[in-house]
Amino acid sequence: MPFSKTENLNIAAFDRMPSPDEITATLPLSDRAAQVVTEGRRTLQDILDRKDPRIFVVVGPCSIHDPVAGIDYARRLKVLADEVADTLVLVMRVYFEKPRTSTGWKGYINDPYMDDSFRIDEGMQKARQFLRDVNEAGLPTGTEALDPIAPQYYGDLIAWTAIGARTSESQTHREMASGLSTPVGFKNGTDGSLDAAVNGILSASHPHSFLGINGQGQSSVIRTRGNGYGHVVLRGGGGRPNYDTVSVSLAEKALEKAKLPANIVIDCSHANSWKNPDYQPLVMRDVAHQIREGNQSIVGLMIESHIEAGNQPIPADLSQLRYGCSVTDACVDWSTTETMIRGTRDILRDILPKRSAA
Repeated sequence: MPFSKTENLNIAAFDRMPSPDEITATLPLSDRAAQVVTEGRRTLQDILDRKDPRIFVVVGPCSIHDPVAGIDYARRLKVLADEVADTLVLVMRVYFEKPRTSTGWKGYINDPYMDDSFRIDEGMQKARQFLRDVNEAGLPTGTEALDPIAPQYYGDLIAWTAIGARTSESQTHREMASGLSTPVGFKNGTDGSLDAAVNGILSASHPHSFLGINGQGQSSVIRTRGNGYGHVVLRGGGGRPNYDTVSVSLAEKALEKAKLPANIVIDCSHANSWKNPDYQPLVMRDVAHQIREGNQSIVGLMIESHIEAGNQPIPADLSQLRYGCSVTDACVDWSTTETMIRGTRDILRDILPKRSAA
């Protein structure tokens, strides 16, 4: 009886991907970028340890699709970051991977030319170039870790990492988080539940061993030390927001029960704003007032923001794309971003030093 092939029946091709070391060699970490990454991580750790009374804000486009507009945004954000640095630490949101419920554009790494050519090899190099440019402009960066191999290619340029609502329950992502060099925010589930995020923090705080790749691209057993800087990100879910005082109090109790630090980040977008960017300023103002009125657990905020407001579909003719406008979730515009951040600084400037001492 002839031999019957039993594997790779649905694989069309295996295209070689450059190793992390190969891509890093073409775009090495500069001294300036390394300094910004290191200081950014240390500052975020100090905030989580309550050694720094400031609030950090992860702010930027829902996703990066145009690096020119992205760097334009970064330069504006750097000026604002310097202005509010006495009260707020701004981290640029740089998301390259977009999880999809069914189908859709999967992000800049997966399809950098937005034409279904899926040049992941080029997308990875372009993503690393963008991250290096942002860090050299003086801004630390935050991203979502979706593909478990991707951090090997650009993790040295990241200061803060999110594990998304769809993946907080994933063992693969918990293991990956245990080895990341950044603080990691675990988002609550899409149904609004906290269990996945709390259990994710606990799991990632312990050492793990799992399959991955090393810098040379070789299959390896990755052995981690555990990540002690996991925290919860409340993003709403299940048809309701969870940034209100009752929801925050419930999150505090869940963390206390798990014997975890009461460190909470509020995502002003997603279900907390019913995916309507017009509500993000209201959410941020509400949270700022919670801190002013005595909250001790909220350490950070997230905003989806771009140069232009709203979002746009990806047209067949990419020359028709509107500059500085999101192609994924709708964002607030730059003017609104400035107003939100300056307003939050005004609310919190005189209270945070007292909060740190409480």
